[in-house]
Amino acid sequence: MTQRLGKIDFSFAKPRILAQKEGAMNKAELIEAVQKELGSEATKRQAEESVAAVLDAIAKGVKKDEKVQIIGFGTFEVKKRAERMGRNPKTGEAMKIKASKSVGFKPSSTLKASL
Repeated sequence: MTQRLGKIDFSFAKPRILAQKEGAMNKAELIEAVQKELGSEATKRQAEESVAAVLDAIAKGVKKDEKVQIIGFGTFEVKKRAERMGRNPKTGEAMKIKASKSVGFKPSSTLKASL
């Protein structure tokens, strides 16, 4: 990754492990990892603003274009589910489940290979 502030390189040719603990990384840990990657002159606030900007851009892109592709990382895409029939698990009676939208993520082959 680039060491200068404001410039982030999204190439994942050499994957780095951001956290060494078990379980999921939360937002605070992601901000801390970004701050370390940006270098000693980066503040926690700058790292937090960087993470927020990237996440906001992805959310807006998915909302507007229904697909955001980051080469070397993966693709965020709107998944549409049709209306369907289901069963209420408590009563067993049939019920309609409304059509819905969700966001899916498909990792790139580069990211998959690094796992």
